[in-house]
Amino acid sequence: MSAINVSVIGVSGYTGLELVKILIKHPKFNLSYVANSEGGTTLSELHPSLAGVFECNVVKVDIETIAKECELVFLAVPHQTAMAYVKPLMQKGLKVVDLSADYRLSKDVYEEFYCPHTDTDNLLEAVYGIPELFAKELRSAKLVANPGCFPTSAILGLLPFMDKRVKHTPIIIDAKTGVSGAGKKLSDVTHFVNVNDNLFAYNPLMHRHAPEIAQKLGVDFDEVHFVPHLVPITRGMLSSIYIQVEGDFDAYKYLSEFYKDAKHVRVSKNPVDMKSVAGTNFCDIYVKQKGNVLFISSAIDNLMRGASSAAVANANLMMGFDEELGIPNIAYVP
Repeated sequence: MSAINVSVIGVSGYTGLELVKILIKHPKFNLSYVANSEGGTTLSELHPSLAGVFECNVVKVDIETIAKECELVFLAVPHQTAMAYVKPLMQKGLKVVDLSADYRLSKDVYEEFYCPHTDTDNLLEAVYGIPELFAKELRSAKLVANPGCFPTSAILGLLPFMDKRVKHTPIIIDAKTGVSGAGKKLSDVTHFVNVNDNLFAYNPLMHRHAPEIAQKLGVDFDEVHFVPHLVPITRGMLSSIYIQVEGDFDAYKYLSEFYKDAKHVRVSKNPVDMKSVAGTNFCDIYVKQKGNVLFISSAIDNLMRGASSAAVANANLMMGFDEELGIPNIAYVP
């Protein structure tokens, strides 16, 4: 079988770079079209780490050219920008993996937390990109809404225990993320002087990833109490989750059985850490039980399982390949 030509739109940022790094080594995908909003440069000028590794021109987005050259497109662009591309790309018959938030939520929830939605027809067709939930649907999907990094970490940790949870009790999620999750754009918040030797919460209880978590778990938004924190590291995400449960069961065995066939979830007997998943698509999960309270700890690489490697795994399923094909699985340790 010949290689499938794919495109990355939005190659300038961190997730775009991670996509390129995976795709240039992928055995079935050929990265044939690389673009951003401006063009007129090369990949190695944007990302000097790619010099001598992979050279190509970065062009301004042209839908007609993409339609002629590619079968599948990765969109690593901000919300609102993504839906402006998805509509014409879908009309041309291309498959799309969107890393923005534009197709993750129902229209009313999206518009409450983001902006007016201009592509509601495709919104109804999008498949949420968590294979542990929607592997069958992903195999026939034409548009995948790649999950947010915080929701990925929280949802994978909570999924096995939702039928054990005492209904309508609080779901408390205390999450820490590396600064790369804020993207490449400079801001006062992510300035070195502010982040270094510091730790702080932001958008507590009202962060727009909270409704994404609630919607995919099938609970009310008011039941999810989500507080993200920015920590002075480059990459990584650790979610500490607390829920009330009922019934007599072994939480570790229950978690292990739930994920026994999962390609990219590892159940740990010891508390998990960010470093062990850095550079991979793994989500490592640990659970501790005390009476009717569960502590769940979930670790991912925010740029990988929280964005780019997850996008390629979803694309694998869309194109009929094994989920693991070409996906990095060796962590950046030490």
